[in-house]
Amino acid sequence: MKKCLVAASGAWMALILGVQMAVAASAPPLTQLKVLKVASPSCGVENIDEGQTRTRCDHNGPNIMVYVLEVGYGREAHVALDGFDVNGTRTAVCAFKNGNLTSCTAGEKTVGYLYALDLAGKQEGTLTFSDTSINAPGNTMSTQLYIK
Repeated sequence: MKKCLVAASGAWMALILGVQMAVAASAPPLTQLKVLKVASPSCGVENIDEGQTRTRCDHNGPNIMVYVLEVGYGREAHVALDGFDVNGTRTAVCAFKNGNLTSCTAGEKTVGYLYALDLAGKQEGTLTFSDTSINAPGNTMSTQLYIK
């Protein structure tokens, strides 16, 4: 009961003082995981088509990068190549404008993340990426791609 009174009095104080209170919308659940591209010194950038299970090109070299799109909010991505952890970075994505991903600017709503994964000298194998929604329904999604 005391917590309700404190919350209510805080709301009244905000109204009296003219302070705006932010109301957060719930984060969208995961709806899509997709490997977008694989880039390497030997092949350049290979776009990965919907339903493609392996790369067309034989990627090799020291700097193989894989780009994965996650739409929605996940708890903690798990990424591996044949069971070995893969490191990377993620960048917030705010929209698909004209068919292109756009990075976020101040005030825009994040709709997902673009992961840039560095295979760090690993060459060939099956890349797996999975994540679980941070909210209901708590679904787990995964995708994989054989990189040759």
